[in-house]
This record gives sequence, structure tokens and C-alpha cells, in this order.
Amino acid sequence: MVKYIFVTGGVLSSVGKGILTSSIGKMLQTRGLKPTVIKIDPYVNVDAGTMNPYMHGEVFVTDDGGETDLDLGWYERFLDLSLKRENNLTTGLVYKTVIEKERRGDFLGRCVQIVPHVTNEIKYRIKNVAKAANADVVLTEVGGTVGDIEGLPFLEAIRQMRLEEGFENTLYVHVALVPVLDVTMELKTKPLQHSVNELRRIGIQPDIIVARSPKMIDAEALHKIALFGTIPENAVFCSYNAETVYQVPLMLDKQGMGDFICQRLGYDCTKKDFDEWQKFVDAVLKPEHEVSVALIGKYAGLTDSYVSMSEALRHGGAACKTRVCINYLEAEKLEREPECVKDLGNFDGVFVPYGFGPRGTEGKIAAIKYARENDIPFLGVCYGFQLAVIEFARNVCGLEGANSTEINPNSPHPVIDLMPEQQGVEYKGATMRLGAHKIILEQGTLAYDLYQCEEIYERHRHRFEVNLDYLEILKKNGLRFSGRSTDGKRMETLELPGNYFFFASQFHGEFKSRPGNPSPAYYGFIRACIDKKLGKPKAAKP
Repeated sequence: MVKYIFVTGGVLSSVGKGILTSSIGKMLQTRGLKPTVIKIDPYVNVDAGTMNPYMHGEVFVTDDGGETDLDLGWYERFLDLSLKRENNLTTGLVYKTVIEKERRGDFLGRCVQIVPHVTNEIKYRIKNVAKAANADVVLTEVGGTVGDIEGLPFLEAIRQMRLEEGFENTLYVHVALVPVLDVTMELKTKPLQHSVNELRRIGIQPDIIVARSPKMIDAEALHKIALFGTIPENAVFCSYNAETVYQVPLMLDKQGMGDFICQRLGYDCTKKDFDEWQKFVDAVLKPEHEVSVALIGKYAGLTDSYVSMSEALRHGGAACKTRVCINYLEAEKLEREPECVKDLGNFDGVFVPYGFGPRGTEGKIAAIKYARENDIPFLGVCYGFQLAVIEFARNVCGLEGANSTEINPNSPHPVIDLMPEQQGVEYKGATMRLGAHKIILEQGTLAYDLYQCEEIYERHRHRFEVNLDYLEILKKNGLRFSGRSTDGKRMETLELPGNYFFFASQFHGEFKSRPGNPSPAYYGFIRACIDKKLGKPKAAKP
């Protein structure tokens, strides 16, 4: 029978529920169980697609084109899963479905209410994910904090699931902040106590409490948490600050959390295998080299805007036994202070990520130009790919004013233009080119050397693409489009054969990057950064 684990949080958001949920899944997975994971986001948006990265962090894209919360990226990275759009549940999606059913007359004239109609829809969706994944355990992370008004229907739904599925098949895990006062260096458990009390007021008694703290809690704090949380002391654990998030499952398992969960759910899982995971963690913690990468972003003030990209760079680094120091630089600063672009010469690589709209684009273009002209290893993704085309068109092909119609609709040379099927699209939500698409790589190119095959599937999220009217002049001047869509009409990768490493992709390789199995593009970029720093000649195959 399927088991259900529900993870809730208190005191404040961003306390680490996503990493905790992923770590629980990893502890179960190493014991031979098959987990799947759901993220509940109580906001009224139908999905994360229309949110500003500064408000929500990055939008993670699934193979089937779902625009989801960034926590799904952590689940996929930790558990090496390919989740679906159904694994992200929002208030907007639930209410939209319930209202559509009401309009069809599915409720036969009844008054439609939060309980039972909305809560039934939530439970149905959770159980449906379990069934579709054929999972042993379904981990459900409830976003936000206990007490948030928009989260109450979800908490009520998971409360009801204990009644329906049974005590032996359900487990409540609550994580809350245990801060350390700067003045006295004391651990303070009172915020956590209030958080647990609020959860119990709603009708949920946690089975496990996890203290999120800067350091390991002491025996006194543990005793207080157990006493006021009404749970045994062996059900209290601590997720303290670690050098890398990939240590967290090892840290919690060492405290006995994995064994406790298995025993509580009736699993006889005495054997566990963390060997591969430990190898990756060791590679992260004990590097032989170090490189610095300049990430030129529009949302650099919130590093969560680039979390999948940052992790993909670190995955590539671990595979090369290298620490990757990422410096998040604001693209607008390069516009305000053009002389600062020369500072990029102090970095081993330049990375230009995704983005939308005109703000900061000239700063990104200036960074790409500097990397190209000074032969600094360069990697561009999505918008970075498009801006690399614009920079090349302007400064190599001599197409003055070349631009994207997203930035300047009246550009004399629209080398990047709206995709034909996007013409006339009015709704912004879920209307981009999304999800995994097949790409054909040309043999004898850097792209082929990186991926070592002719056909790949990578995830996308864009509306604009290379304008085919300018393809010949770009190619004539040395820009090589080494990857294309199956019909040959969409440019997917570009490279400059004369440079040490100059590569960009329209797709987002970071979404499929995993610990121990990095994205080939990101790995190749980091490898090139190391080799160039060490003075090695350009490799035929990175």
C-alpha cells in the first residue's frame, strides 16, 4: 500500500522544506524504496510561469512542459527523477478545476464548498500522482508556513488523509526555524514551539520535528522540542548549516531519521547504499582545482533565480574535481559603467543565462562581446544564446542595430524574432515553447563532442528564435549552428570554432543536470575554464 509523507513548515518560508523533502526521499531511495514528490504552492496562480524571478525564484520546466516551482528541480536532482506538471499543485489549479466541474454540473446542484469539494480535489490529485508513478512513498511538501490563510485548505486535506489512509500509512514531518541569538549565542526553540502549536490547532500532530538551525541543536534544545511538541526525543532531528546541500541527507540519516521513518511506516529496510552519493559529496568538498565564473544576470539580486544553472555549474565542477566560485553580476551595472566590462578579464569563464525583456540586455551583450574578443570560455543559455547571435550580428557581420523584436520591435535587422506559432497568442500562461524537444547535432562540432551523439532531448522555455532570413550571413562570418530542430528550421546550439570555448544553447541543459551526471554543456564549459587557466591547448574533444 502507498505511504504518504507530508512536510510542513513554520515561522517563515524558505526555511529549507524543499531540501528536507528531497533528503527524505533520498534516504528512502537508498533503502530500495521508490519515492515520488509533490510540491503544493498555496498561491492563486495556476502555475509558476508568469511569476517574476525576483518574487519566486526560477521557473523549473518539466519534460512535459510544466512550468513549476523551483523545488521540483531539487527533487529531480536529489532523486534523479523526471517529474511531471502534475507534481506541482497550486490553489489556482485546484480552484480552476473545481469551478470547471461546477459549471459542467458535476456537483448536481449542491453548494460548492472548501470542504468537501476543494479538499476532495486536493486529495484526488495527490493520490493520482501516487498511482501514475507507481510509487511506494509519496512525499508532499506544503509550501508557505502554517497559519497562512491560503494554505488552510491544503492542511485540511492532508489532515483528512490520515483518517482515510490510516496512521500506519501517513507521516507528518514539520520543520521550523530554531535561531541562534547573536548576543548570547543561545538556541531559541520558542518560534518552533509556536509553529507546532499552530499546526495542532489546525488538527495535525507532527510525527517528526526537524529543527532548522545554523548549528546542531544541543540536548537541552532537543528535550524542549520533544516535550512541547509531544513526540519522543528520537523523533526530533536537526538540519543545520552545511557546506553543500547535498550533505543534508547524509547528515539526517546519521542522526537516525531514515531508520525512524522506515520503522514508523512499517518498512523493513535495514540496508542502505549511499556510496555513489558520498562520492559526489566528497568531490564537492575536496576539490583539486578552483575556477571563478561571472554570471551576468538580470535577477542577480536573488540567487534562487538561477538555482538550476548554479547547481549545473557545480555538477560540472564536481565531475572535474573543481570548486566553482560563481559571482552573480548585475547586467545593468555593465550598462551604467561600461568600463566595468574589463573586470571580466579576472574570471575564468563568462556565463550569460536566461531572461526576458529589454532591461539589462546591452550589459549582457557587452559581456558576450568581451568574452568573444578576449577568448574567455563562454556559455550562453536561452536568452544568452539569442544575445550571442545579436552581438555577433552587430560586431562581426556589421548589421548595425541588429536586435530581437522582443527588445526592439522596430529593429532594422531582427536577427531574433517571434516564433510563427506565437503570432496572435494573447494569454501569457503556459503558451511558450515548453518542455523536452528532440535536437539533431551535427557531427564534427563542439556540440557533438560534448554530447557524443546525434540526437538529444532537452527542455525549452522561449517564444523567440533565430530569424532564418539572417542565417546565411551569420554562417558566412563564422558562426556555426551545430544543433537544430528535427525539421532543421530552429537553431538550437551555436559555437565559434576559432575560440577556445564559445558555446550557447536555446535549450536549458541545466534542468536535466544531476549530481554525478552533469549537463554536457555545463561540464564542457567548466572543463574549458580549468584547462585554459592551466594553460592547456584547446582540446579537440572537451
